[in-house]
Amino acid sequence: MSREERFAERERIVAELLESIGEDPSREGLQRTPRRVSQSYEELTQGTEQSLEDIVGHGVFKEDCSEMIIVKDVEFYSLCEHHLLPFYGRVHVAYIPDGRIIGLSKIPRIVDMFARRLQVQERMTAQIAEAIQEVLRPKGVGVVADAAHLCMMMRGVQKQNSSTMTSCLLGCFRSDPRTRSEFLDLVRNKLR
Repeated sequence: MSREERFAERERIVAELLESIGEDPSREGLQRTPRRVSQSYEELTQGTEQSLEDIVGHGVFKEDCSEMIIVKDVEFYSLCEHHLLPFYGRVHVAYIPDGRIIGLSKIPRIVDMFARRLQVQERMTAQIAEAIQEVLRPKGVGVVADAAHLCMMMRGVQKQNSSTMTSCLLGCFRSDPRTRSEFLDLVRNKLR
């Protein structure tokens, strides 16, 4: 199915959804809704069309660096695959190089690639860590994600002030308690 055919199919499905909840898709306020929703879902799930190679490109460099590198507070927006409702928050990514570093802008791009698809936070966190591990083969990787889930806030349990934290620790972040502790302390503390 071509991109245009998928787009038209989404529009048709959204119009049917509107009808099924008792709305009239031909009324003025809803006439362009199927198109807007189709465009929105294309943008919100663009990560499924991206690959790690596309995102990283030539952004890996040889460097004799052995200290922890952290990119904190990378905001992300994703869609819960269970309810198709948004969840959003911040991701903190750290790694300890082993002869190679990655361009700093590539880390938020990797976060976005995995966030911009139907997702669960637990898997997304692991995918980000595993991607950094695959690209760099560092001594260790640590990823922590903190997110608010609209599926918990707007429906079901309706807890508006709750957040969910997930982590994935690989290599020395998992095996060395001091490295793990340093990373988690740096994530918790705002150094601004």
